[in-house]
Amino acid sequence: MRGWQLAAAALLGVASVAAFAPLAWFPLLWLTLGGCYWLLNRVRTAGAGALLGGAFGLGFFGAGVSWVYVSLSVFGGMPMAAAAGATLAFCAYLALFPALAGALFVRFAPGPRLARALFFAALWALSEWLRGVLFTGFPWLAIAYSQTPPSPLAGFAPLAGVVGVGLLSALLAALLMELLSGLLPRGAAIRAGQRRVLSGFPLLPLLAVALLLAGGASLRTINWTAAQGAPFSVALLQGNVAQDVKWRPETFAESLSTYHRLALDHPARLTVLPETALPVFYERAPRDYLEELARLAAREDGDLVFGIVTGDGERYANTALSLGVSPAQRYAKSHLVPFGEFTPPGFSWFMHALDIPMSDFTPGEAKQAPLAIAGQQVAINICYEDLFGSEIIRALPQATLLVNLSNVAWFGDSLAPAQHLQIAQMRALETGRMMLRATNTGMTAIVGVDGHVQAVLPPFTRDALTGEVQGYSGTTPYVRWGDVPALLLAVLLLGLGALRRRSGHY
Repeated sequence: MRGWQLAAAALLGVASVAAFAPLAWFPLLWLTLGGCYWLLNRVRTAGAGALLGGAFGLGFFGAGVSWVYVSLSVFGGMPMAAAAGATLAFCAYLALFPALAGALFVRFAPGPRLARALFFAALWALSEWLRGVLFTGFPWLAIAYSQTPPSPLAGFAPLAGVVGVGLLSALLAALLMELLSGLLPRGAAIRAGQRRVLSGFPLLPLLAVALLLAGGASLRTINWTAAQGAPFSVALLQGNVAQDVKWRPETFAESLSTYHRLALDHPARLTVLPETALPVFYERAPRDYLEELARLAAREDGDLVFGIVTGDGERYANTALSLGVSPAQRYAKSHLVPFGEFTPPGFSWFMHALDIPMSDFTPGEAKQAPLAIAGQQVAINICYEDLFGSEIIRALPQATLLVNLSNVAWFGDSLAPAQHLQIAQMRALETGRMMLRATNTGMTAIVGVDGHVQAVLPPFTRDALTGEVQGYSGTTPYVRWGDVPALLLAVLLLGLGALRRRSGHY
């Protein structure tokens, strides 16, 4: 293996980030990942495959999650060199998963081109699934997220979820590369004056590509869920409180005043404030202020949800509470962020280097009932939790609406807020439910049941996003079966590939 191959793999990884939000050039992913597949087909050892996959991953994550450095250095208080080293180490860890896929592909891939493409897609999907579950999981930048609308592959999300769409995205990338590789000799033969049809013409890859694109586009026309009840008004409040002053006592009154004013000026049946919008323990929050929020919600015979920390200082939870005409209810975040909300065993030394307030939360129950508010059954998820589709569906089909409370001010003016909104689009597609997002600094948005962003506030502005939304009932195949069918398909493809490694085409 030559140096240019490693450099090419790393550059392809970097370029792949443009397939995701905010640029969202979704077809680019098919070409860049296809390029990685092409490179892997030109090495002969598992070690070389691991190096190529790792180089792709290092470029991909180094560019795509560079915002981790912002949280560690700018807001976490870590020295710049240490923050850069920690970010690089984190990206190197994430790169191990494409490295594993690359090594196994080169070592075990079957000979026929269609079989190789299927084998590659299965390996890539399983490596991403593993990344999403190991050590509590980090599925950010799973390739399926690049295929939200208008990508035709978004049509497969209600059936197979992010794992299935990732498998099909990798398959399409490999098939396109097989198609391009097969066409090149044909062009050379024509220039040489040969008129015969080459036996190697990639008819099967061409047919498979057409079926994937047409099938996904057709599935986009299916309504998997149905509207339930009448539309109702919502107000999603974006306070734009800078992270470096959010928890300072001298800014406490200003934070409360900001959200009171936004709620006062934008009456709605359902009002949603961001994660930890009130920077104080609930037990110490001014009672008259909470009563005033409840009164504002009652104007529209509605309810208000806000983020706050509950607990006694020793054990505390990242919580969403409701106030208004419905009985008060709560949701406690269950999937906590490593190093941000809890300290993994053996890493207390690392947390001592950071200046992150309240970084040892107690998780809530894994399965919590939706909040019965504003005439809906609302499934709350807090910030990072919406990365885990298999956990979101625990509240379904009972839930009629998804609501996310976030604070991504930790990552500044980076790619993170736009990428996070794209993740919310995938959750809406998988569940057949609208997703409402109330964030501190962006991106506060209303996502339709079809995965399209219906409205969004500009980041780093103080405003309220208002609109009419709709509850939905019903069950998509993904809600019913979760990731199981996609995982079984991936394992089956690996098994078939192993069995046919030395056999003919199929």
